[in-house]
Amino acid sequence: MCIQHCVHPCLTFHVAVYVSPTRMPLLKELLMDTLQPIGKGTRGKIKDLRQWVMQDKIICLPKRVQPSQNHSSISNVSQAVASTTPLPPPKPSPSNPVTVEMKGLKTDLDLQQYSFINQMCYERALHWYAKYFPYLVLIHTLVFMLCSNFWFKFPGSSSKIEHFISILGKCFDSPWTTRALSEVSGEDSEEKDNRKNNMSRSNTTQSGPEGSLVNSQSLKSIPEKFVVDKSTAGALDKKEGEQAKALFEKVKKFRLHVEEGDILYAMYVRQTVLKVIKFLIIIAYNSALVSKVQFTVDCDVDIQDMTGYKNFSCNHTMAHLFSKLSFCYLCFVSIYGLTCLYTLYWLFYRSLKEYSFEYVRQETGIDDIPDVKNDFAFMLHMIDQYDPLYSKRFAVFLSEVSENKLKQLNLNNEWTPDKLRQKLQTNAHNRLELPLIMLSGLPDTVFEITELQSLKLEIIKNVMIPATIAQLDNLQELSLHQCSVKIHSAALSFLKENLKVLSVKFDDMRELPPWMYGLRNLEELYLVGSLSHDISRNVTLESLRDLKSLKILSIKSNVSKIPQAVVDVSSHLQKMCLHNDGTKLVMLNNLKKMTNLTELELVHCDLERIPHAVFSLLSLQELDLKENNLKSIEEIVSFQHLRKLTVLKLWHNSITYIPEHIKKLTSLERLSFSHNKIEVLPSHLFLCNKIRYLDLSYNDIRFIPPEIGVLQSLQYFSITCNKVESLPDELYFCKKLKTLKIGKNSLSVLSPKIGNLLFLSYLDVKGNHFEILPPELGDCRALKRAGLVVEDALFETLPSDVREQMKTE
Repeated sequence: MCIQHCVHPCLTFHVAVYVSPTRMPLLKELLMDTLQPIGKGTRGKIKDLRQWVMQDKIICLPKRVQPSQNHSSISNVSQAVASTTPLPPPKPSPSNPVTVEMKGLKTDLDLQQYSFINQMCYERALHWYAKYFPYLVLIHTLVFMLCSNFWFKFPGSSSKIEHFISILGKCFDSPWTTRALSEVSGEDSEEKDNRKNNMSRSNTTQSGPEGSLVNSQSLKSIPEKFVVDKSTAGALDKKEGEQAKALFEKVKKFRLHVEEGDILYAMYVRQTVLKVIKFLIIIAYNSALVSKVQFTVDCDVDIQDMTGYKNFSCNHTMAHLFSKLSFCYLCFVSIYGLTCLYTLYWLFYRSLKEYSFEYVRQETGIDDIPDVKNDFAFMLHMIDQYDPLYSKRFAVFLSEVSENKLKQLNLNNEWTPDKLRQKLQTNAHNRLELPLIMLSGLPDTVFEITELQSLKLEIIKNVMIPATIAQLDNLQELSLHQCSVKIHSAALSFLKENLKVLSVKFDDMRELPPWMYGLRNLEELYLVGSLSHDISRNVTLESLRDLKSLKILSIKSNVSKIPQAVVDVSSHLQKMCLHNDGTKLVMLNNLKKMTNLTELELVHCDLERIPHAVFSLLSLQELDLKENNLKSIEEIVSFQHLRKLTVLKLWHNSITYIPEHIKKLTSLERLSFSHNKIEVLPSHLFLCNKIRYLDLSYNDIRFIPPEIGVLQSLQYFSITCNKVESLPDELYFCKKLKTLKIGKNSLSVLSPKIGNLLFLSYLDVKGNHFEILPPELGDCRALKRAGLVVEDALFETLPSDVREQMKTE
């Protein structure tokens, strides 16, 4: 059966199809429905048929053939219903009066053959661009997406970007940012905002957004988007301060890491170049191939043995839509490509690997914001394209000045005046001292403790002494140990008038405060640190001649000769201490100029003999030659000219004997020969009958001469760590003796005459061979258990009443 034409009042369509026996029921049902008013079921079937037709990518029909050919193969040739002229319907036969057969060009092709023809022509005749246009658009879109988002996924770049965005947001929202920007502003915040907004509008009017982008090396006009409330700007609690401190550390580490490379910049440039190349390729081949999308396509396929036809005319159902979409696609790609070209121009026209905060420094007054480079600079340029205000607020955390202000605020919150007062103590000079060690700075609350007399700062970097130090009316002493100190001019004026003692411990000469040379009322100066090993350069100290009141100068260093700066104050210097680190001290002739010197210490100076220049110091009262390399002291006879010399310390040397002419030093009151190699004590030593302090410990002495009894003024006597086997009874004639140290010797008996030492308060007998202690120790009423150094077992040999007496305070 052949259905050629079906007409319904509401539906007209052409169908050219060979109906197989299996499809007869469906078509019969469809024909019956068409003779009836269209109902719900009929609409559904027509919709299914229409979808079946529209879902085909291409619809092909055999071409019309010549009449001679049609006459020879009339049963095998078919034409498309759309291209044939309907024939008048045949007259109904008597056998089937109801059926009306629609006439048309017969092809004798069934639905399956048409599907085969459509598929063959789709693959053979249709141009590849028309077939794969949707897939090309999808692939291009994926490539563009990959180029734009790859650096957000690559570990080497994504981690930097994510970390930067995280830090940037925290810096923008930090309360410290608002406070820092408001503190450096010298005008009202509202007026400043208005001024900056006006600047922004004027810049926009003059150059436009692109002009300002190209011409500026960093952010230009940055209007603040809020008004800082001065009443709340100063309020920063401890938690917020700690968070801001952590942000400074993060920014430092992030900058150190990111400025080392330019992976972000290089990757962004590469992906932009790739997008531009991709854009040019798309525009080129799409423009050339868009004309290949045609509505009608001729198809010649050799399938006559299967269909009986070779030439077909095909309709590409999506051609019209693809043609319009391709033009729209080219427009969109062109816009995107122009954006990429502008981005490429922006990348190469500007130096994006350098970023200057010059405008921020001028606007905020924070002069130490450093310029940055490489990836750090590139990210800041990128963030400027979103909102330059971010870079401005981020710059606060690059400033050391801002960081120091934050540290100062946190320091003040941590060290309250009450907490500082708990650290007050009395130092060796009997002054009320406040020691501050390893702090991040100097708390401003220090200057509220007006009773402070001595301030000791140790291992504190970037100390700034403000003018408020003038509040410390009682301050007389300042100690700076490994501190880099800056001072306000008003504070310097105060210290010039009030400071009496200055102690500076340094690792480098540059740490010496230059303002110390102008402290005209300074009386004591203590310097500890490395000065110079090179004898040709001497010591690079500046002149001390302005220190008119200087009386005590102590230098603990590694000098090879007395600094020339010391000579400038030699006329009024009373005490000089020179402690070397073992560097040999030579050229001591400058000592002769120190005519008023009363105390001299030359410690660890590698001296082999007593310097002759010392014998010219007629006012000298104390001489300390500790830790040198003295082996012979024959020159000691020259000390007889020093009539005022009362203290002589020759300890920690290599002296093997004491010359007899030591007896001429009749003015000596304190004499120390400890830590030497002396074996024999000359009896002439005890002719110095004014000696009150005699230390002979840590030698090789075996015998104590009985002449020791001549020292009636002796109060301190020590022979600890020697080889003495017995003590002369004459020792106990020294009734003023208060301290007796005879421990670590070879003594076996302690004489009962020790009870004659009524003032004895300290006795060390530990480390000998005693079996019993004399009960006469009970006569030493000043001796208590704490002052008796002895083995516990030996202490128990004393009578119980003596032990109880000693235990009683």
